Amino acid sequence: MSDEGNKQQLEQKLWAIADILRGSMDANEYKNYILGFIFYKYLSEKIVTFLNKELEQDELTFKQAYETDDEYKEILEEESVETLGYFLEPKYLFETIVEKAKINEFILEDLERALKKIGDSAAGSESEDDFENLFEDVDLKSSKLGKTPDEKNKKISEVILKLSEIDFKLEDTERDILGDAYEYLIGQFASSAGKKAGEFYTPQEVSKILAKIVTTGKTKIKKAYDPTCGSGSLLLRISKEAKVADFYGQELNQTTYNLARMNMILHDIPFDDFDIKRGDSLEHPQHIDMQFDAIVANPPFSAKWSSDKKFNEDPRFSEYGKLAPKSKADYAFVQHMIYHLSEDGCMAVVLPHGALFRGAAEEKIRTHLIKNKNYIDAIIGLPANIFYGTSIPTLIMVLKKCRNNEDDILFIDASQEYEKIKNQNKLRPEDIEKIVTTYKNREEIEKYSHKATIEEIEENDYNLNIPRYVDTFEEEEPIDLDEVVREIRKIDEEMKEVDAKIIKYCKELGIEPPI
Repeated sequence: MSDEGNKQQLEQKLWAIADILRGSMDANEYKNYILGFIFYKYLSEKIVTFLNKELEQDELTFKQAYETDDEYKEILEEESVETLGYFLEPKYLFETIVEKAKINEFILEDLERALKKIGDSAAGSESEDDFENLFEDVDLKSSKLGKTPDEKNKKISEVILKLSEIDFKLEDTERDILGDAYEYLIGQFASSAGKKAGEFYTPQEVSKILAKIVTTGKTKIKKAYDPTCGSGSLLLRISKEAKVADFYGQELNQTTYNLARMNMILHDIPFDDFDIKRGDSLEHPQHIDMQFDAIVANPPFSAKWSSDKKFNEDPRFSEYGKLAPKSKADYAFVQHMIYHLSEDGCMAVVLPHGALFRGAAEEKIRTHLIKNKNYIDAIIGLPANIFYGTSIPTLIMVLKKCRNNEDDILFIDASQEYEKIKNQNKLRPEDIEKIVTTYKNREEIEKYSHKATIEEIEENDYNLNIPRYVDTFEEEEPIDLDEVVREIRKIDEEMKEVDAKIIKYCKELGIEPPI
């Protein structure tokens, strides 16, 4: 079977699992169970594979060694926590729970202990922050699973058994298969969850553009960062374009923060190569003394923030003379990201179009970025309705501290090139390629892109609205006014004929004509 066929088969099985839970809870809730159990299954298979290999010379399996020799127990646990970051004893492995579910045993208590023990095993070790409370959104006591413990047990057993049928091919293509499963479910959740989806999911097409832009001319990235990292998909996408040594991110939402940590581990990123923190990156930044080579973000559009006066003394914001307004934190995120950008780094951030032309404080910040700093490298307009939960058109703003093209800003209007799929617009591979190639080559293409000089932008009072720089106006055919008059006369004659027929029919029926 082809890779595409395998992927479709995997998606069908995952959707069948969702069917078990759909109805009793909404997508926002059932995805916590499915993604949580996928991760539990992955961790179980990973530890078995790792420890079986470690015990090959002793001609023992993990299960045999752990259950027959007390000396092995301590050694195996230490080795696992040190290398993998966690430990699970055989009786709490996914495969053990599956065997119990097959014979209709009550599994909820063991399953709850298993999920708790993963976090507990990392306590006091270097991996503690990465595994603590990872499964807190998998509520096995929820009334939505059933009224009685037996009903809940039946439903969760069905999910576990269905999940056990999926071969994630751990030893062969672990990253691709698991990545497909994870992204498919997040995508399905986002499709049906409306605005909430935007909190943690960026369409892969947009992720790809951001990643390709910030890695332009680079094969290695030392530190990658996302201050609103959601599920971590943007950070992980960078690693498909260049080798990333370390990943850093911050996420406000607790559930999504858990997803991001899971996603890193699912994609085989060692626990000591990522540092995902929870909290508000504007109000309580967790990486304040660090700089990064590649920064990507899809912050919540025009979110509210405190805009407190104390931030006038904050080095992230102090030099601009104004703080972003309370009702629109877009530029606060931009300023935060610039502060963390290394001298030779590149950042790309998704913003609403209003950030290009709104006045007051935002105008002052925008002017400073162009006139005094000259950090803005490119503005890329995207099609409307490509993000889940909002139909507004968006853009990508690219910024660098050390630009190769200091005399101009590249404007790309890619808003009209997309494929419409049901109620959602989608960027096609050729659309993505055109955007990235145009950016890399800084090409000027009629009705698509333009290099605007700094003088040109100054003449426009630092308004960056794309139509001011990229003329997409299509001239229409000249109108023949004589032909229009003839057409109107023709329609008038036809209306008189219809009126005459109506009068005739009314007289035959003996009723008064309406005309």
